[in-house]
Amino acid sequence: MSSNVLSLGDLSLPDTDLPLPERLADAIETAILRGNIKPGQKLPTHREISKGFDVSIGTVTKAIDSLSRRGIVRGEIGRGTFVQDAEPSRETKVVDLSINGPPQVVKPEVMAAAAERAARYVAGLPNGGYVDLTGTLEQRVTLAGWLGRTRLEGALADDLVLCVGAQHGIFLCLADLAEQSPAIATEGATFNGAMVAAENLGMKVLPVRYDDEGMIPDDLDRVLRQGKCKVVYTTPVCQNPLGFETGLQRRKDILAVCRKHDAYIVEDDIYGFYGTKGAPTYKALAPEKVYYVTSLSKNLSPVLRAGIVIPPKERRKRIAVRLRAEVWGASSLSTGTGCALIEMGADVTAAGHLKAEARERLKLAAGIINLPALPMPEGAPHVWLPMPLLEAEKLARRASEHGVRLTPPDSMVVEGSGVGGIRLCVLAPLGRNDLERALRTIAGLISGPDEAVI
Repeated sequence: MSSNVLSLGDLSLPDTDLPLPERLADAIETAILRGNIKPGQKLPTHREISKGFDVSIGTVTKAIDSLSRRGIVRGEIGRGTFVQDAEPSRETKVVDLSINGPPQVVKPEVMAAAAERAARYVAGLPNGGYVDLTGTLEQRVTLAGWLGRTRLEGALADDLVLCVGAQHGIFLCLADLAEQSPAIATEGATFNGAMVAAENLGMKVLPVRYDDEGMIPDDLDRVLRQGKCKVVYTTPVCQNPLGFETGLQRRKDILAVCRKHDAYIVEDDIYGFYGTKGAPTYKALAPEKVYYVTSLSKNLSPVLRAGIVIPPKERRKRIAVRLRAEVWGASSLSTGTGCALIEMGADVTAAGHLKAEARERLKLAAGIINLPALPMPEGAPHVWLPMPLLEAEKLARRASEHGVRLTPPDSMVVEGSGVGGIRLCVLAPLGRNDLERALRTIAGLISGPDEAVI
């Protein structure tokens, strides 16, 4: 590298599946986070960066554009590109780690092109798309193909019901099972949206003990044996909030318990693309006993409220009837935009970027906070800090006082489970600078006395 480019440090391009411009952008962002280039300083010229990293000028231009969209650099006409100034103080800006929403990784121009394609498609539908309650055939074909390629080999368009996001999908599944079961069984800490749905339906939530692979089969057997519970809800990849991934043998053991008690599984696979163990979904293993739920929000874009439910075949009609009673059907425009993005290949790019970003942010979190062993070190959107519930509630309150918003700990803990802890949504902040500031605040609050962090 030339002398000017040495300020980027001894960096190499990250070894990820991302396009070359995004890998270059990540390398420059890493240099900025390490302090090799300070806020307000000027980046080396495009030509110097091109020479230093052995890439084309066009690649550098795209990388700088990406950094600009991330809010990391700013361009000044006639002067060059500068690192953005330091972040506002803790007292004036809140870093929100409470919402498990991924950063927007689909470029605005790509999203606009997909929305335009979807609008043209919807404009040609009879009655604006009010005919196909479970999604148009074309949309279901596209989404079945996407699932078949990524998560559920052999998925058929006629098996899908399209709905308004995974939260809606979970509610549809639990509502379909509520007549058979007065309760649902799940891990002692679980997705609060599932608990809210169960409460709305008058279903009790029963805690099951767990380990680093999920529910312990013997304890699930105990819970199902004691009552009339016929529903098991679980998120087997990046369990929310605990973060584990369930392997193949554990899935088979859990399915065996469910078959023994004639119980159904509601499989929330919304984080499935983060999986590394290669286990097939519960739906693939036992299609007749599993309600499968996913959406496009966590792996493509959070602005798309496009959910997918694949129930047991004989229950599809009942779910379609309930869908009509509640919302008539999913938005043709929103679903169409998601389908267009998939047809354009944006899902592959987005998933690659999100996994790479999640991996780097987990490393950042592990380096700042004394985390226990990470259940999914190759990338996850959240981490769980186990601690007594009262301590977790105190930490959340104190963090809020110092400009860091955390999920209320009791909102994700099943009553009677004895579980305590707090979830950190590491993908929630737009930039790593905000995340680092929030993590250092939390680390200080954990390790020091009340007055130590200001």
